[in-house]
Amino acid sequence: MTSPRRTEREVSRTLRLDRAARGVDELRRAALAAEQEFAAQLDAVAPAMRESAYNLVHYLAVRRLDVRELQKELTQLGLSSLGRMEAHVMASLNAVLEALHVLRNQPVPKEIAEAAPIGFDNGDALLSEHADAILGHPRRGRRTRIMVTMPGEAADQPALIHDLVEAGMDVMRINCAHDDPKVWGRMIKHLRRAERETGSRCALSFDLAGPKLRTGPIESGPAVAKWRPARDRVGRVTEPARVRFVARMHESDADDATIPVDGDFTKKARPGDTIQLTDTRGRKRLLKVIEGRAGECLCETDTTAYVVPGTHLLLRRKSRIVAKGRVGALPALEQWIELRPGDALDVVRGEQPGRDALHDDDGRVLEPAFVSCPLPEVFVGVRVGETILFDDGKIRGTIRGVAADRLQVEITAVAGGAAKLRAEKGINLPETDLDLPALTAGDVEDLAFVAKHADMVALSFVQRPEDIDALLVEMARLCVPGLGTVLKIETQAAFNYLPTLLLVAMRNPPVAVMVARGDLGVEVGFERLSEVQEEILWLCEAAHVPVIWATQVLESLAKGGMPSRAEVTDAAMGSRAECVMLNKGPYIRETLRFLVDVLGRMEEHQHKKTSRLRKLRVSDPAPSRSRRAAATAKAGDERSPVVPRLVPDHAVGRGALPAPGFRRHLLSCCACPPCGGDEKLEAQSEGRGPTHARLLSAFRPAACFSKPPAGRERQRSASRRIEPLRTRNPPEVPAAQDDAAPGVRAVGAFGAR
Repeated sequence: MTSPRRTEREVSRTLRLDRAARGVDELRRAALAAEQEFAAQLDAVAPAMRESAYNLVHYLAVRRLDVRELQKELTQLGLSSLGRMEAHVMASLNAVLEALHVLRNQPVPKEIAEAAPIGFDNGDALLSEHADAILGHPRRGRRTRIMVTMPGEAADQPALIHDLVEAGMDVMRINCAHDDPKVWGRMIKHLRRAERETGSRCALSFDLAGPKLRTGPIESGPAVAKWRPARDRVGRVTEPARVRFVARMHESDADDATIPVDGDFTKKARPGDTIQLTDTRGRKRLLKVIEGRAGECLCETDTTAYVVPGTHLLLRRKSRIVAKGRVGALPALEQWIELRPGDALDVVRGEQPGRDALHDDDGRVLEPAFVSCPLPEVFVGVRVGETILFDDGKIRGTIRGVAADRLQVEITAVAGGAAKLRAEKGINLPETDLDLPALTAGDVEDLAFVAKHADMVALSFVQRPEDIDALLVEMARLCVPGLGTVLKIETQAAFNYLPTLLLVAMRNPPVAVMVARGDLGVEVGFERLSEVQEEILWLCEAAHVPVIWATQVLESLAKGGMPSRAEVTDAAMGSRAECVMLNKGPYIRETLRFLVDVLGRMEEHQHKKTSRLRKLRVSDPAPSRSRRAAATAKAGDERSPVVPRLVPDHAVGRGALPAPGFRRHLLSCCACPPCGGDEKLEAQSEGRGPTHARLLSAFRPAACFSKPPAGRERQRSASRRIEPLRTRNPPEVPAAQDDAAPGVRAVGAFGAR
């Protein structure tokens, strides 16, 4: 007896199953082989992180290959495309292989049928456990924690910290690049008090400053003070300028110009007196004294003036001169270097104040502008042709010459066509392998204070494993084994070394990763930032290491009180991380509440890369106009129609049950003005369908007309809208296909040959 011939579709399906099985098996073998490749790193990992480290290594092995064609095959077979395998790599591969063996009617090998060490349940559980260990337990109602950066003023504003803890702050962040241990200590005191008052736990994180790859000082401008009254559009003074003359400089109101005066000039000033001076433009100015007290006097004027040190002052009372004085030392104006594309700029070693270019009378450049950089390592690793960036990438240049103490830079692009380069602005060298230690001498000093108070410490400018080793050595010296480590990924080098950095940091848990997207975007290019931050999320999920989503989250809301649409979308993306960081701003309280709401809503829809399909309200049928009209009638509107109802079977079939051969039909109430013909009513009809008049008469007693239609024309008008009710199966929803992420392209459909 001959076996039946298989159809072309069956042959195609068999071939697809075979190809898919070979592809997944190749991935599995590559993952197991990677265990030998990374054996030394795996042995050094802490026992609590060992299984997670194996999972990371398996994921790295899979992502070395381009598996997009394999994903397409698996999706067409109705199987997992492996697009959500990060937290449980081997379990995902085994599950797909087991299903392929069953579909091919083959026995499942024992090593595939056995449960993997990290399964679908405990993979996510391990990530949650590790996040709790370093970031603390999340608040009820949301999975993602919120970290808030403290401004220096928080040291004297306990109410601010209390409000933030009460509103949902899970981690308080202090940046060691600002303020000092005395200020940090006051912030910590306020935090502990807020915890007691609110009954909420809030973790404490410190960011070490790291090496400062920034521009040096700029030559100071002239020492001059200016005041100017407020005027309307036609030049009339709406508010006089306020000027405070003081015997010595001290902190004063931000709205007042403060002018130091030598001698006892201010002691003799009384309300009603006038101060006379001649400003730098040779214009005489009078100011009226409105308040005087020991050491200072407050004046008002409706004219603009510029004064410099040494300007003569006369205090007059009516026509008599009461006192004379001179303007004392004034702070110099901040200067900058203005740059445009094509300009030359030298970067010199040291801290010499920079200056603008020097020109001759014809405008030719005699000496190019220069700015200093205090880090000597910069001048060792840089090569001609590499890119250099200033001020968060606003100014881009190419290195044209390298000397022991000077870099010659050609400015190639400037945001807006022209920009002002000021002191203390960031310098980025994304193509340069800088030999800069992440832990500076200042960081070591700060770490002594941090170790006593913090739950975690963030290592800035980490680039290679040696940076983490240096931090761990200092932590061991200070005997703080439980202090968490946060790796700040803010350079191209840190991203390139991320898998190795994770394996090294996992020697001393707990550990987390901060995606410092501001500096990282400058380094890798903002066109690549979305791709890079996605890959960081994948790698950290594979390692079961929590991620902190940082930099400029809802910045417009925090600083200006109103978010942008793009920022709201970005904040929602942060729900895929274990923590989102907010920066300081005058509207930080409102920003925190806003973010709590966004995260709580998004976590109902999304978990990592997986969409959570809870019921959508918009998927329910929209209420028809007749239903809305009925609701209005129920509220007391006499003009509203009666609520239409389904006509029972006996209205047409003359019995409790429909007669054999009866079919369902719809009547559209087009003749009823109130409902507009939107409500469709069911009826039973015999054979191919009843006459329109019969159906209409059957429906009329229960129809939604407030008054019956008059005449045959109205009846025929209603009859034309009768349609048969065709029962349709719901449309099939195709299986969601995972977007294949970019990987290392290999030869062949499913991997390297």
